[in-house]
Amino acid sequence: MNIDTIGYNAGLVWNALNDAEAMGLKQVKKATKLKDKELYAAIGWLAREGKLLIAENEDEKDLILSLAQ
Repeated sequence: MNIDTIGYNAGLVWNALNDAEAMGLKQVKKATKLKDKELYAAIGWLAREGKLLIAENEDEKDLILSLAQ
């Protein structure tokens, strides 16, 4: 996996989140069809750029992702 691939995958995640208010990791994975390591790299990319908000759900078993406004 190279920088271009991670950037492309970050775009897939951003587009999925742009279509929804917030999504859990499983929902994002299903929407983007990314493998775990691809998804986590893309999330890291978006988080580093300050474009992503990450929160835990109530039972702390999943992360909830949304775009920073």
